[in-house]
Amino acid sequence: MTRSRALALPLRLWESPDVSGWRRLPLHAVPRAGQGECVDLDGRWRFQLLPGPDAEPGGSWSQLEVPGCWTMQDFDDVHGVGDLPQYTNFRMPWPEPPPHLPPVNPTGVHEREIHVPAHWAGRRIVLHVGAAESALIAHINGEPVGAGKDAHLASEFDVTGAVRTGQSNTVRLTVVKWSDATYVEDQDHWWHGGITRSVFLYATDPLYLADLRVTADLAEGGTGRLRVEADPRHTDGLLPVGWYVSGQLEGLDEPLTGVATPPHPSSPWQGRALLTATVPQVRPWSAETPELYELTVRLHHPDGTIADQAGCRVGFRTVEIRGRDLLVNGERVFIRGVNRHDFHPLTGRVLDEADLRADLTVIKRFGFNAVRTSHYPNDPALLDLADELGLYVVDEADIESHGHYDEIAHEPGYRAAFLERVARMASRDKNHPSVVIWSLGNESGYGPNHDAAAGWLRRYDPTRPLQYEGALGADWARPGTATDIICPMYAPIDTIVAHATSGDQTRPLILCEYSHAMGNSNGSLADCWTAIESTPGLQGGFVWEFWDHGILQRVADQPGSGRPAGPGTTGGYAAGVTAPGYRWAYGGDFGDDPHDGAFCADGLVLPDRTPKPAMYEHREIAAPVRLRRLDSGDVLITNHQHFRDLTWLTGEWRLETPDADAVRAPARLPHLGPGESATLPVPAELLARLPDATDGEAWLTLRVRTAADQVWAPRGTEVCVPQVRLRRETRGLLARASAREERSAAPVCVDDQGFLVHPRLAAPPVLSLWRAPTDNDRLGRAADRWEEQGLPSAARSLTDIKRDGERVVVRAEYLTAAGPVLHEQVLTALAGGVLLVEETAVIPEGLDDLPRVGTVFTAAAGLDRAEWFGHGPQETYPDRYAGGPVGHYGAPVRELFTPYVRPQESGGRHGVRWFSLTADDDGGNGLTVHLDTPRQVGLTHFTATDLAAARHHDELTAQPCVTVHLDAAHRGLGTASCGPDTLPAYLVGPGTYRWAWTLRAGEVPA
Repeated sequence: MTRSRALALPLRLWESPDVSGWRRLPLHAVPRAGQGECVDLDGRWRFQLLPGPDAEPGGSWSQLEVPGCWTMQDFDDVHGVGDLPQYTNFRMPWPEPPPHLPPVNPTGVHEREIHVPAHWAGRRIVLHVGAAESALIAHINGEPVGAGKDAHLASEFDVTGAVRTGQSNTVRLTVVKWSDATYVEDQDHWWHGGITRSVFLYATDPLYLADLRVTADLAEGGTGRLRVEADPRHTDGLLPVGWYVSGQLEGLDEPLTGVATPPHPSSPWQGRALLTATVPQVRPWSAETPELYELTVRLHHPDGTIADQAGCRVGFRTVEIRGRDLLVNGERVFIRGVNRHDFHPLTGRVLDEADLRADLTVIKRFGFNAVRTSHYPNDPALLDLADELGLYVVDEADIESHGHYDEIAHEPGYRAAFLERVARMASRDKNHPSVVIWSLGNESGYGPNHDAAAGWLRRYDPTRPLQYEGALGADWARPGTATDIICPMYAPIDTIVAHATSGDQTRPLILCEYSHAMGNSNGSLADCWTAIESTPGLQGGFVWEFWDHGILQRVADQPGSGRPAGPGTTGGYAAGVTAPGYRWAYGGDFGDDPHDGAFCADGLVLPDRTPKPAMYEHREIAAPVRLRRLDSGDVLITNHQHFRDLTWLTGEWRLETPDADAVRAPARLPHLGPGESATLPVPAELLARLPDATDGEAWLTLRVRTAADQVWAPRGTEVCVPQVRLRRETRGLLARASAREERSAAPVCVDDQGFLVHPRLAAPPVLSLWRAPTDNDRLGRAADRWEEQGLPSAARSLTDIKRDGERVVVRAEYLTAAGPVLHEQVLTALAGGVLLVEETAVIPEGLDDLPRVGTVFTAAAGLDRAEWFGHGPQETYPDRYAGGPVGHYGAPVRELFTPYVRPQESGGRHGVRWFSLTADDDGGNGLTVHLDTPRQVGLTHFTATDLAAARHHDELTAQPCVTVHLDAAHRGLGTASCGPDTLPAYLVGPGTYRWAWTLRAGEVPA
């Protein structure tokens, strides 16, 4: 194979760590896309995938969509490279140390013809490539015009001398997938190759605005101060005498005042213009009140004609650290953040503005006010949207060397890469009010390369703090130069509280990652926020993460042989895992090796952006409206926002009781400013409908919705559902089960093994000690312990059956590696066709961490609709139920199940008082179960064995009957796949467990 003459660069850029680009222009904050002097180059390009950068294109050309990852698209692979997505968490796809590259290095050659307008003759012409993974080489008409590295920032090249105006031109963009830069782009994500953001050509006057720098802050008395620094340039290197700059800010009648600084004698090509303005009674920008002003800046020729103009939206706000507090506009704000990757299940990394808006809209609707751009600068459109919708952003540099954690941070050859990646990010994003913190990257150890980047950034932008988790070390109280914020990962709750109360804390503590959202997870999120909100010095954090990175895959006959569904797929994506022939793929599903399995499915939304139940948990924890029951019987309502009153919200009261439908009443929210509270009586019309005290518990719920359209939500969108208990349950189990009827009791029927025989059951109630492992159970190794203890298949042996009239006592043992578990069922027939089941289980000392202790049975076929009174409507568990208010709910059983990317324990409901199962055409032939106390209940069409055996949902077949779990105790979810395991309060250990329930055939409770 011959070396490619077409690349024709003075050096092999893809294997030169100390060189980040060749003939690449400085990155800037002046937007150019979509302007009149712009030629859009997105669309179909000619394409060939070569085995390496030294190979020559040959043979026929295929077609590829740009922007697009070639790993996600079908094309004619004439060279047989066969490059598909590969997922690794932190390890590199090849074993060699940096900067060595693998022998096969997929290299995509993208080529197309473009017509450059004739009237562009004499103008400055620039080629913009939004992002390319990993090294980019650009040619125009066969001549190299520039090259660059950095998979998540744009590369621009001055092509004025290379293009032919008024004629057709050939553009070739060669992308080398693996480069020395890959070692510092080792993020927890799929590996792709391609051009992942838009490509366009734009033209400017020879006199042009190279950059704008806007600083907009607040002074005393609500006055806004605006400072605009313009950077004019000229293509011949000399600025014409008499140039000037003018500006206008929306809402100001007078133009901005300013002064132009002539070129310095030693630097005749460089000039500066400074524009300033004072805005009285400015509307401040914050995540709650994202007020923006349009700014326009014009660069004039000496004769006054406009040579160039640019603008941006300005938000007036201040960001500072005082002591242990991060302040926005002088207020200590809680950072309710989420980490977010650029991801799409059909395109890999390619997102348009609609995709980004959909992401951030969901994030806002579920109570988040901050985003960390993990772990690279996101598409600039995301920051525009964060400005508009109102989100605080931690803008993170494209630096992660996780696979070679410590060494690269100390390697002088990579110093320029660290510095340039940080500098280019700040240069592009400096004008966004949403960006409140800079981040030096992620999981790259800590070394002098970080200090160099931090020093540059502090000098360049002193208006924002910076953070870097790797600079913390083990001693959070140690002063550090590379982080202004204590930003640990996955620190246990007691650890952060201990630091905040130690007297040693000197900086704000905001977790850069916490509450790992892999599968059925996010246990103790409410416990974490209880600690944060009650402990000075703790200010929030960023949940890991937003997306499940499941790629929609067309399933082939052989495992690992299916291809990505690809851009343009409709039916499969819309239907998700329910579409025949499709599934959500994760590591290893494309034959990729090495890989890290389903660890990429660790988000708060499924790959089709469906919110997981944990999203509702966060929404309630972040609720802007809080309720508390007072001893007087009234309700205290509090505005828990930092800057906004409650006039944008409306509400509805609901009275929830176990035995009746909810009673509704309109709610008029009081006019409360930020942090203010008011006392409200319980609405009289609800109290009038409250049953007698002997009739059980009652709950008061306030459903809060948007009163008018918001930029992120239409009118009527539910914002939160705070709830208080009005009355506790006082009735016993039998009273609640309505057992006192005149009909005679049906006799208890058991077979010779002591198994209950009942017309509403397809399989009898037996002891259950195991659940289908969650991702946290698997990666936290609890599932391995349960397997070693024999819990999934604990053998039952009958020890005794005793009959006493309408009462049957069945005793059995379940054999485990730690000894037998003793189980007793007392079955009693009661009047009214009610069966009382009283159970006891004695767990030996060796079983110190069980997934559950309870009962499992199978309902008769056809009973597919569930109703219940308890937490809901979405899935809830013992350490994740704050997002599910207590109430009366109903749904088909199939809808109770959450289709996590890897099948696992799912569908549970916490605190259930009673539930029923009926058929759609039920004529009184369903079943109803009452619990002795609120319990964890699971209803699914899959057994725990089914779920544990399947890797994907296309391997599951729904059972015709519903499996029912009634748990005396159920282990919490925790976050052990990455971070703390289940807190001790939610573990299930040895001892004696007692629980009781009633089974009644017939009508559902009113």
